[in-house]
Amino acid sequence: MPDDLSRRAAAILQAMSRQRVLVVGDVFLDEYIFGHATRLSREAPIPVLEFDRRAHIPGGAANPANNIAALGARAVLGAVVGDDDEGRQLLALLRQAGVDPACVLTDRRRPTTVKTRIVSESSLRFSQQLARIDRIDRRPVDGDGAAALVSRIAARIGDVDALLCSDYLSGLLTHELVRHLARLCADHGVLLTVDAQGELAKYAGAGLLRCNNDEAAAYLGRAIETEDDYRRALDDLLESLQPALLIVTRGRDGLSLQGRDQPYVHIPAHRVEAADTTGAGDTFSAIMTLGLAAGIDPLLVARIANYAAGLVVRRLGNAVVTPAELLPGIEDALLEGSAHDA
Repeated sequence: MPDDLSRRAAAILQAMSRQRVLVVGDVFLDEYIFGHATRLSREAPIPVLEFDRRAHIPGGAANPANNIAALGARAVLGAVVGDDDEGRQLLALLRQAGVDPACVLTDRRRPTTVKTRIVSESSLRFSQQLARIDRIDRRPVDGDGAAALVSRIAARIGDVDALLCSDYLSGLLTHELVRHLARLCADHGVLLTVDAQGELAKYAGAGLLRCNNDEAAAYLGRAIETEDDYRRALDDLLESLQPALLIVTRGRDGLSLQGRDQPYVHIPAHRVEAADTTGAGDTFSAIMTLGLAAGIDPLLVARIANYAAGLVVRRLGNAVVTPAELLPGIEDALLEGSAHDA
């Protein structure tokens, strides 16, 4: 049994690594400035940090693309960056991570989004984020810019198995652009998956739609608190939005899943000590997209993605899961599925 389990898990991992995914969405350069607290400021009730180091990580839609590449799959990114040093640095980081920026456009009219976090480090506990400064232009990407992006994506859509919309509501994924993407996916038989942070209506009919409980409640106009509330909410969301598969993530309470051919299921979260929840949803959606594109059972993929999200929250900032780290999670998901079937 253990050898058979290992073979099955390895086969699933290999199938996921063969997928080709185009990620389209808002990208950021995440900047971290680390220091250690030495005293309280005399100017305000805040700590004074002495600078230790600075780090840069691809953020926003670049993070699920990073996660896809880290698992050995092909990741192509569609996005817009500014004609600035930060944009060039972000592109360099993407190439270094194995992400193909073939559909990333440079727009001289807008800056690259940069999110700067000030972090106090300590050897006794998790690092603590003290402040964040965002440089961002939320104007919609439309006109010639949107047309050029659609043109690039149309040239690549026949070479991918799935398209993942990673929507940070920062101007790229307008209703018009999403309509173009959905049409391209339908015309080429490409799976359309969505990691939404609101504006759920524009993603009606997607192959996978993921949102969190607050976003689902906002769309429905009512609170979602009890298990019965979640059952009714997913029923109503499925009827209204018509996705093939719907996932509502619930933070510490895991996730609820339901689809056209999948009855309602609640999957509890993996209990871990979280250092930072940043990017956990990106990792979850990346693995869901790979698994569904590979034809793996949705419930099994959700358990695998749930395990992966539990890994990345233990780390500060956006993080990726390696094949070696994911393999035990696939085995656990297979065992859990066998136990439920029994």
